[in-house]
Amino acid sequence: MLWDKLTLAQKFAASSLTQFGYDLAFIRCSRAGNLAVLMCNRDAATITAEGDIDTRPEIAIRVR
Repeated sequence: MLWDKLTLAQKFAASSLTQFGYDLAFIRCSRAGNLAVLMCNRDAATITAEGDIDTRPEIAIRVR
């Protein structure tokens, strides 16, 4: 379901990260565009709407 909300650029970038064990966790929506957040264990990676990957994002993730 989340996968359908990604841009084409985000889908390509996300598919490359899944090869390293990342899974799409959620999408953060903002006026600047949707930011895809992927997790691998406790490590986060983000992908901008343009497909830019950041494996060291400065975001806080609440862990349950």
